[in-house]
Amino acid sequence: MNIYMDKPFYGIRRITAELRQKGYTVNHKRVRRLHKATGLRTVYPRPHLSTSKPHPGHKVYPYLLRDLRIDHSNQVWTTDITYTKVSGCRAFVIAIIDLYSRKNLAYNVVNTMDAYSCIETLLLAMTRYGIPEIFNSDQGSQFTSKEFTDVLKEYGVKISMDGRGRCHDNAKMERFWWSLKYEDLLIKEYKSLPQLRRGVQGYVNFYNGVQLHSALNYRTPDAVYEEGLHNRAALLLQKKKTNTCNQNKEDVY
Repeated sequence: MNIYMDKPFYGIRRITAELRQKGYTVNHKRVRRLHKATGLRTVYPRPHLSTSKPHPGHKVYPYLLRDLRIDHSNQVWTTDITYTKVSGCRAFVIAIIDLYSRKNLAYNVVNTMDAYSCIETLLLAMTRYGIPEIFNSDQGSQFTSKEFTDVLKEYGVKISMDGRGRCHDNAKMERFWWSLKYEDLLIKEYKSLPQLRRGVQGYVNFYNGVQLHSALNYRTPDAVYEEGLHNRAALLLQKKKTNTCNQNKEDVY
């Protein structure tokens, strides 16, 4: 019951995983029976409307993630904007996540959608976590703007954009929005922009460091991100060894 009160959005399997981590010997069948017997209902997310509006004069970049194997942190970052309200006024949340770990790397809570706020969020993420190899977004005008793409080019980041009307291209980002809205925003109903900012900060800390994700084998994004950094270091070392070996062979000949 305590887990449900703290996290009403946890389904049967995540509740089971947390109970096991706490030392209880249970399976999902028993948890489902207890869940039903006590009349508990999990808060499930629902789809939301897109806030992306393309600009006919902006350059659109090709989608680079098709058939790409994502096997380490900072390989691919993705971004998006979602809409919410505080006291009847509009508000927007901009977020950037690492696709390997699903870790939220940076966010911004604003009352207007513009390229500057997106650039600010991008620079914050890069200051904290380094430079990604690929940056993926939809074709919203904020992300296709020259101001935004010039920052990515300056740091040597490959630019990838989802195809129009293909919401599944950015499915992991969409899943984060569902979680944020139905596990926090719609439950707490923030009344002001500063309050919303504090709320989003608290949720991101929970999402990254506490919440168990079934897609991550019931681990946290923080843990998987750190693991993915080691994977990246190993790949870079292997690449360096391969290049050195090839150079030595050329020197022999």
